[in-house]
Order: sequence, then structure tokens, then C-alpha cells
Amino acid sequence: MKKDIAVLIKYRLNQAKESLEEARALLKESMSFRSVMNRLYYAMFYAVLALFQFRGLAASKHSGVISLFDLEFVKSGIFNREMSWAIHRAFELRQKGDYVELYEITKGDVEKCYLDILEYIKKMNLCL
Repeated sequence: MKKDIAVLIKYRLNQAKESLEEARALLKESMSFRSVMNRLYYAMFYAVLALFQFRGLAASKHSGVISLFDLEFVKSGIFNREMSWAIHRAFELRQKGDYVELYEITKGDVEKCYLDILEYIKKMNLCL
């Protein structure tokens, strides 16, 4: 693997880790579930971008990243459908929490997404 790609992978994995740590801190301080969901989604997103770097893939929009993840990693059987569902759901909740007026992210939403991101990171590390 080229050194510059390894650096980018490490950078994206670090972003994922930082986002997860931010989510934990927000949750511990009983901050808004909307903010926690935002950080959890970005932890997943950055982990997927690390995987893309490893494979030489890229997409310019969040929806493109998710679609490409489904095509390259779910459809091929590398990741199961639950991983696809998890990132789609996290993206949807993050979008609603950030942009839909009066939409409330619940504790259950956050708890499920938190478990999903732990599974994502575990599986991403196995693939890299």
C-alpha cells in the first residue's frame, strides 16, 4: 500500500474514533440526542471513507458514499444487509435531526446507532 493512502486511511479512522468519542461525551453529559446522532453518523461515515481509501474508491456526496458502500461491500457480500440498513438509518436520522423542524431523535435511536457503529468499526478493522 502506498504511504499516502495509508496516511489517509489512518486519518479517516482517527476521524471516526474522534466522532465516536464526541458522541460518548455528549451522551454522558446528557446533551441533545440530535447532537449525539450527528456524531454517531459521522463516525460511520468516516469509517466507510477509510474503507474506500483502502479500495481506491471515492464519492462526492453522502448519498453517493452510502450507495457505493452498498454496491461494493454489501451487494458483494463483504458486509451484511444489517450494515447497509445501519448507515442508511443513521444518515436518515442525522438528516432529520439537523434539517427537519421539530423532529426529535430518541434515546432508542441513539442506543441502536451506537451499537451499530461499534460493529462497523470492528468489521472495518477486519477488512483493512
